[in-house]
Amino acid sequence: MIKYCFDTSGLSNPLETMPEDIHVSLWNTIRGHVHGATIAVTKEVHDEMCLIPGTVGSAVVACKAAMIYEVGDDSWNWHAYLEHAVRMQSDYQAHISEFIGGSKKTIGLNDLSIIALAKTLGKPVVSMEDFVPETSGSIKRRIPNICHAEGVPHLTFNAFLRNERLSF
Repeated sequence: MIKYCFDTSGLSNPLETMPEDIHVSLWNTIRGHVHGATIAVTKEVHDEMCLIPGTVGSAVVACKAAMIYEVGDDSWNWHAYLEHAVRMQSDYQAHISEFIGGSKKTIGLNDLSIIALAKTLGKPVVSMEDFVPETSGSIKRRIPNICHAEGVPHLTFNAFLRNERLSF
């Protein structure tokens, strides 16, 4: 049963600072979540996650069918997802990298896709991005900013571990 929507950074950033060869039991447990179909992603985010190295990346590749929520698959409310995604692209257009010259300082369409999925499924987003102060005239927004604005819970990787009552 799906419990979380993950952004790529929700796995890739912790993996960089807590490598698999040192934190073996942690990553065994995370692979269990991937294989246990508790993590949902969009195709765009899954494509990014396929670049994650090691056994975590291999698990993501192997579990593609269980992780990806495809538009057109009638087992979930993809119509609501599209409505959220289209509305968010309009509402946050001034902050979306692809619409403002490719700035890496702000949110991208892939980020919006995972937030729209989480909003549709009623699940939290797990990412390692930080909330940024929203100053007047600033274009910079991150996943936690948009999650907050959309009423979608946002968790860091450590908050996810605490939420699952995991300790190593």
